[in-house]
Formats: sequence, structure tokens, C-alpha cells
Amino acid sequence: MDWIDKLRYLLQTLAFSLAIAAIQYAIRPERPYEFPLVYSLAIGSLTWACIDFGRHLFPSRSATGWPAGWAGVALPACGMVLGYLGGTALADAWFGFSSWEASGRAQLRVSVVITLVAGLAVTYFFYTRGKAAYLQVHVAQAQRDATETRLKLLEAQLEPHMMFNTLANLRVLIATDPPRAQAMLDHLIAYLRATLGGARSTLHPLQDEFARLADYLEIMAVRMGPRLAFTLDLPDALRAVPVPPLLLQPLVENAIRHGLEPQVAGGQIDVRASTRPGPAGSLLVLEVVDSGVGLGAAPAHDTDRPGSHFGLTQVRERLATLYSAQGTLELIAGEAHGTCARVTFPLNSSTP
Repeated sequence: MDWIDKLRYLLQTLAFSLAIAAIQYAIRPERPYEFPLVYSLAIGSLTWACIDFGRHLFPSRSATGWPAGWAGVALPACGMVLGYLGGTALADAWFGFSSWEASGRAQLRVSVVITLVAGLAVTYFFYTRGKAAYLQVHVAQAQRDATETRLKLLEAQLEPHMMFNTLANLRVLIATDPPRAQAMLDHLIAYLRATLGGARSTLHPLQDEFARLADYLEIMAVRMGPRLAFTLDLPDALRAVPVPPLLLQPLVENAIRHGLEPQVAGGQIDVRASTRPGPAGSLLVLEVVDSGVGLGAAPAHDTDRPGSHFGLTQVRERLATLYSAQGTLELIAGEAHGTCARVTFPLNSSTP
């Protein structure tokens, strides 16, 4: 039972009751406002309590949270009857007279009609709210599934491209530099092992993400030689933080392809993790900083290459799906050259 939802529904019922009392007073302004106010609040609150708490006594439909079968009809009917009788009795006790006396029967009939109409309206409102909440959950799940599917597509595009280049380099190094070929093959095996393991999970520790990046960057360092230098900065306190797999590699690939490779001298890539305060708790900040040519220097024909803009788009969509507005990706231009890709999302989120 979600008590926050219960409080929200109670407040909505009280607001609805206040509106009914205001309408009654507008129709009959000669009567004190206290009368329709007390009766409306008493009847509305008890009717809500009977229906909203009573629905937990019966099996409910998963699509609406509302009782299935005959109970779905009987519950609001009984709730309105009990709410009206109990609320009227409480209000009568408050004012010290009986609404069932002959002098009050005309008003009693009006109250019955108002209770019936208001009860049906509020019941329908809560029924549709429950159904909408169910649909929102399933839409969010569908979005997560679609994002994971696009992630697999991204992996399918990234892996063959990297594999073909790596194998081509291995073929050359086996003949010219066997020790380097052996080192490259070791890193490739570790990288593929991490890739296959990460494909079976939706979250893994941040240290695994950094280990995967280390193998990838070591492979790229063999290919690029002295043109590529890199550092990985992961504080011990953040090593076990769960993160989505393959979150940083598209950013690193983008930095190499569009930042370092266009430069004759290559450059440096720094990957680091840190935290900062956020409006609803601590945020995890992951940065990929390169000393490449900068944001404005990438060739126009490279925009559709795997791992470039496609990869960045997938990272943004994935963050938005998993963390809503709290998950962001920023590309920040360096003062002279280079780029910083900064990913931010809640540190203690349990989103799968």
C-alpha cells in the first residue's frame, strides 16, 4: 500500500468536496457556508476511505488497480452509501440536529443526488488515474526495451568496425612485431570477454566499465602508437557504483575519431569519474576529455560514421530513458582546442 498515493488521493477528494460545497453555497447563499462545507467534507472523506481502502480487499486488475468482476461495481456503490450515511451522521452530530427530520427532507434528497453524482465522478477519476499510471509504467518499460535494442544495434555497428581494424593491425604486427601483436591480442581477448559479459546485464559496476575502456584504449594505443596517450581516473569510492554497460565507449570512440585522428600528432584522452551535489541527491559525473581538434573541426562527411553522432544520440536517448531529465550528456569545447563529453546522472539511482 502506497501511503503517499493515499495522501494524494485524499487531498484531491477534499479539494473536490470543497468545490461541491462552494457550488451548493452559490446556489443557496442564504444558508451559512458552514453547512455545505461540513457535510461535503464529511461525506466525501468517508466515501473516499470506504472505496480506496476497500479496493485492497479484492483481487485487482493489473491494468487499473481496480477490483475485478462484480466487486468493481459493488464497491463504489457500497462506498457511496456508507460514506453518505456515515458522513451525514457525523455532520448532524457536529451541528446537533438530524437531517432525517421532515423539515430537512427536501435538502436530504438534494444531498443524495449530489453524493451520487460526485461519488461516480470521483470514482471514475481515480479509475482513469490508475489506468493512466499503469499505461505510463508500461510505456516507460517499452522505452527502456527500445533503448536496449538500440544499444545492441550500436554494439553491432561498433564491434565489427573495431574488430576488422584490430585484426588488420594484428596481421601486420605478427610479422613485424610479435610482442606487440601478443599484447594486442591479450587486450582484444579481455575486451571481448567484457563485451560478452556486459551484453547479458543492464547494469554493471563502474570499475567494469573502466576495465573495458582500458582494454579498448590499449588496443587503440597499439594501432596509433605514440599518437595516443590516455589516463583513467576512477576513485575507489565509486568503483562499485552500478552504471549501464557501454555508456562511455561511444564517447571515447568519438574523441579518437573526431578529435585525435585528424591531428597528425594525435593527443591525450582522460576518462574520469567524480560526484557533485544535485537537487535530489548526489550526481555521478563521468567525463571523457580529449586534446583533439575540437568541436568545430570534424569533417562534415563523418557525421554518420558508427560511434560518432549515432553513438552520441544513443547515449543521450539512453540517459533520458533511464534517468529522465536527471540524465544528461554535454559536449563542452575546450578553451583552445579539445572537447569534454560529460555524462551526469543520479549516483544512487536503482533504475535498471
